[in-house]
Amino acid sequence: MNKTYFSSSFTLGILGGGQLGKMLLAKTQEWDIRTHVLDPSENAPARVGCHSFEQGDLQDFDTVYAFGKKVDVLTIEIENVNVDALEKLEEEGIRVYPRPSALKTIKNKARQKEFYRSHGIPTSAFHTFENKNELREIISKTDIQTPFVWKAAEGGYDGRGVQIVRNEGEMDALPDVPGLIEDLVPFEKEIAVIVARTPSGASACFPLVEMDFHPTANLVEYVFAPSALSQQKQERAKEIALNVAEKLNHVGLLAVEMFVYGEFGVLVNEVAPRVHNSGHLTIEGNVCSQFEQHLRAILGLPLGDTSLLRPAVMINLNGEEGFEGPVYYDGMESVLRMESVYVHLYGKAETRPFRKMGHLTILDETPEKARAKAKEVKERIKAISK
Repeated sequence: MNKTYFSSSFTLGILGGGQLGKMLLAKTQEWDIRTHVLDPSENAPARVGCHSFEQGDLQDFDTVYAFGKKVDVLTIEIENVNVDALEKLEEEGIRVYPRPSALKTIKNKARQKEFYRSHGIPTSAFHTFENKNELREIISKTDIQTPFVWKAAEGGYDGRGVQIVRNEGEMDALPDVPGLIEDLVPFEKEIAVIVARTPSGASACFPLVEMDFHPTANLVEYVFAPSALSQQKQERAKEIALNVAEKLNHVGLLAVEMFVYGEFGVLVNEVAPRVHNSGHLTIEGNVCSQFEQHLRAILGLPLGDTSLLRPAVMINLNGEEGFEGPVYYDGMESVLRMESVYVHLYGKAETRPFRKMGHLTILDETPEKARAKAKEVKERIKAISK
């Protein structure tokens, strides 16, 4: 174990200063690891928890390269960064995790799907295209039927860049950008498995979680652990997630989102090469949190115990529809009176509809009690503006 990471001049660089970076910094502070953060916003949530903060464009080659030269290990909390700069930094000896080669594959959803197909990883049927004319040509020459799922190749996040096309008339409103279309899978559940992998190839999975999404915003509303799926399906999902991480030669955390359908079917939907919304409940719900595990993985430290301590539910605290402006958390005192309810606010002063403002984790003795309490919590607290 390299003890020079702790209480030393070693510096961890983080590209992105949003809520994921803010929560990662909570663990670097515990371990006294020096950190530098780069983010385009002067009000980035992670600006207050690091040793050094820089405001700059994550897509600009020179900005990312210059930042990377100041650190010993460089990681990300968002995929939309300049990969060319990361490749040059890696060539010059900076440890960059996730590896730029994996990030280049993942950040482009069309390339990501092609990767699954070429490596025999189960995923839904799909077609890629460069523009809308090519998309129309694909539809005219194949037996593709609506409804199907349209995804932009790059730039989508938090439900953006994804649309269900229910008839050909809806295609007119689609952006003229590269992307893919895929089968609309009649899935039973959406699940996620978070894998941690070190530079030497050691790996560990967190227990599988189930996710419920908002019907119109396409954002996660609830994450549940443990899963109610059969042990056979859970083991199959973990096996697939570990295979994806190995084939990508990934280092760090990889969140593998999947669809479950039929008796044995598990299909990979998308992956995220970083700490992830589906893992927030690990902070209170598991022996080792996803944030600690990410640090362990990228620093080549022994991976932590991923065991679930108690049944847990995570609720995303999103901005309420119809409110925009300085945020007010209506019902905060009410949820703070409840046992085993943990509030995490992301440091965003302004709310707007469906903006991720925070999350809450609820623990209880049984999954049923945790889910019931979570529904009550969701009714009590709202992110509004007065």
